[in-house]
Amino acid sequence: MTNHWIDIQNSDCILIMGSNAAENHPISFKYVTKAMEKGAPLINVDPRFTRTSAKADIYAALRSGTDIAFLGGMIKYILDNNLYNKEYTAAYTNASFLVDESFGFKDGLFSGYRKNSGDGPSMGGYDKSSWAFQMDDKGIPRMDKTLKDKHCVFQLMKKHYERYDIDTVVKVTGTAGKDLLKVYETYTATGKTGKAGTIMYAMGWTQHTVGTQMIRTMAMIQLLLGNMGVAGGGVNALRGESNVQGSTDHCLLWHIWPGYLKTARASNDTLEAYNKKYTPKSNDPLSANWWQNYPKYSVSLLKSFFGDKAIPENQFGYTWLPKVDDGAVYSWFDLFDAMYKGNLEGFFAWGQNPACSGSNASKIRKALEKLDWMVNVNIFDNETGSFWRGPGAEPSKIGTEVFMLPASVSVEKEGSITNSGRWMQWRYQGPKPLGNSRPDGDIIMELGHRIKEKYKASDGVFKHPILNLKWDYETNGAYDPHKAAKEINGYFVKDVTVKGKLCKKGTLVPSFAWLQADGSTSSGNWLYCNSYTEKGNMSARRSKKDAANNIGLYPEFAWCWPVNRRILYNRASVDPKGHPWDDKQWVIKFAGESKDGKYTSKKWLGDVPDGGWYPLENPDGTRRSDAKQPFIMRKHGFGQIFGPGRADGPFPEHYEPLECPVEKNYFSSRMVNPTAVVYSTKEDGHASCDPRFPFVGTTYRVSEHWQTGLMTRPQKWLMELQPNVFVEMSEELAKLRGIKNGERVLVSSARANLECTAIVTKRFKPFTIGYATVHQVGIPWHYGWRWPATGTEESANLLTPPAGDPNTRIPETKAFMVNVTKL
Repeated sequence: MTNHWIDIQNSDCILIMGSNAAENHPISFKYVTKAMEKGAPLINVDPRFTRTSAKADIYAALRSGTDIAFLGGMIKYILDNNLYNKEYTAAYTNASFLVDESFGFKDGLFSGYRKNSGDGPSMGGYDKSSWAFQMDDKGIPRMDKTLKDKHCVFQLMKKHYERYDIDTVVKVTGTAGKDLLKVYETYTATGKTGKAGTIMYAMGWTQHTVGTQMIRTMAMIQLLLGNMGVAGGGVNALRGESNVQGSTDHCLLWHIWPGYLKTARASNDTLEAYNKKYTPKSNDPLSANWWQNYPKYSVSLLKSFFGDKAIPENQFGYTWLPKVDDGAVYSWFDLFDAMYKGNLEGFFAWGQNPACSGSNASKIRKALEKLDWMVNVNIFDNETGSFWRGPGAEPSKIGTEVFMLPASVSVEKEGSITNSGRWMQWRYQGPKPLGNSRPDGDIIMELGHRIKEKYKASDGVFKHPILNLKWDYETNGAYDPHKAAKEINGYFVKDVTVKGKLCKKGTLVPSFAWLQADGSTSSGNWLYCNSYTEKGNMSARRSKKDAANNIGLYPEFAWCWPVNRRILYNRASVDPKGHPWDDKQWVIKFAGESKDGKYTSKKWLGDVPDGGWYPLENPDGTRRSDAKQPFIMRKHGFGQIFGPGRADGPFPEHYEPLECPVEKNYFSSRMVNPTAVVYSTKEDGHASCDPRFPFVGTTYRVSEHWQTGLMTRPQKWLMELQPNVFVEMSEELAKLRGIKNGERVLVSSARANLECTAIVTKRFKPFTIGYATVHQVGIPWHYGWRWPATGTEESANLLTPPAGDPNTRIPETKAFMVNVTKL
């Protein structure tokens, strides 16, 4: 989230797409309700009429997987009706940047496309050289602030979305034209200065072969309307777990290290080469280019890993870290694909249930059979730990040795979580762990000690990374979360003078602005540097005092990365002179003194400013040379309407899901994202426009169960509320198939069959797509064979396809094709 939960109450309009927030994120909806009480309309766009829809002022239905068409139409509506925030767009976005004259787009493909001729899962990729910006003789992007040059981003965007007219969007999405216009008219009103609109989304957007670009499209809209950095604005992801944000920050994903540093590649053979590769350079003196500090963060991370053993002579231990092969991908899909092919020997399943949660779950279960060993770390046994005795499994033929390590539940351990709004909050231990279960921290600490002992006692291959790893996060023999939190914050590891102040060895670093690249500081995650300082544990604070602007920042309640900044890019909430766009709900404002029309002192009020420099202009309108552009994490300092870093194009484009009900893409001849990843083994079938599978399927959650049901299905009272995996369908489809409410039916895809209970409701309605009628059904994904004891209820992910987004490899579980037949 660029903003945070409480800030939603400051919105003048809330758009919820790809989420059923009222049911699945009720805390967020508390603040949606507060905004609505002040007059803000709520818009909900969803294939199904949900509990969120029931609370919305405007509801619009769309077919799963067509959100880019829907939002692309909104961009065209904004541009055609001159509704964009002109001053904000010209001043703070790259709309004015001139793109290389060789850049082009034709029939669904951007310039530089190359189809994959190998046997990998990627369908293809782009040579992005033509996507570059034109540079002046100083190496700064050329701009046209009038936005009229045919090569500027604004004009290229206008040309790209001229195809997204109302009639075509209706044909693709199935949304009624009057509903489209009502949504467009209502939400784009937030482009007026002093107004703010926010977007809330969840897995309904991310889990598509174009998921990243769905979010990009909305980010472009927010930039055009001036909704980034302001109170009540932003692009806000609703996480499915209380600590998804925290685990991602600390490198849950394979391609990053803590703090979103890049995973080292084989070609980055030295620390110097690594830092050079990932440290962007900008020649613009007005660009903060904050990632220029990359070496400070990478070296401090290495000092945190290896402590005193990390010295300049050994590149601070950089050579001890594993390097991933250039061009190789180690995502969830790729790991289980390798496991299925017999290329992995062992697997730690830590706090997860991939036998139910993974797309194309049958393949995952088959893959587990190919292992020598598996360790299941969880609070209960689950379908993953017991895969060898599940439906269709033959235990006598499975050689995988399975170990179960019982873990404590969240209330039995102390530590922090970082919620969707980036707020790190400390939680204390309640009851002691039951039985022989142990907190995750204790399990991982003992495992590390055992591995170290093994290496000490033998001549193990490449032992230096293990023996030199700093591993001292215990007190009285037990894992100490405070020691870990302090290590994550970072220390001065020797006496050093920074910012004119002597910083003593062993003291905690006050913020990441003090980190150094010479090995004098450590930090396990630079983004969290400032979270546990000499003043104490910032995340444990509980003051209910608000900031002076009284917009719900609560700066002394918990702690928020970075440096307790509650709203990211908040320097875009003021005009170039430092005055808030919104005088009533201002986030920050400049209060420095001025003389003769020039600012003479620096002072910002409100939230922690996104950089404490002077505003871009003096009160008299003259430009300052000591200011910085507001989007400090971007190399050039501007919000990116044109995004040249994405794998599938600098502008989002509508493509159909891998499995779709139509034979024609009304925007181009390209059906599927030409850079999507599609896995092909005998377990990886897929079918599009196949009469055997005529209906669109999607997965979703219900409030009675949690994730794969591991913590809820064993509870009798929750199973009483939602006892069966069900397939929800429209009355029209039920009539077509002769199905009555409560009957058992078979849902089938190209991969598997799933027995379900039919739930016939008015919440789904047939779509008219082009000239065809398309039905959609939905299945909750909380079930598996382990509970209930009947063994009749199984995972919806047996049905989902083997395709993913090219940027993230996230699976396309929200749009696929199925059949529904009466049993």
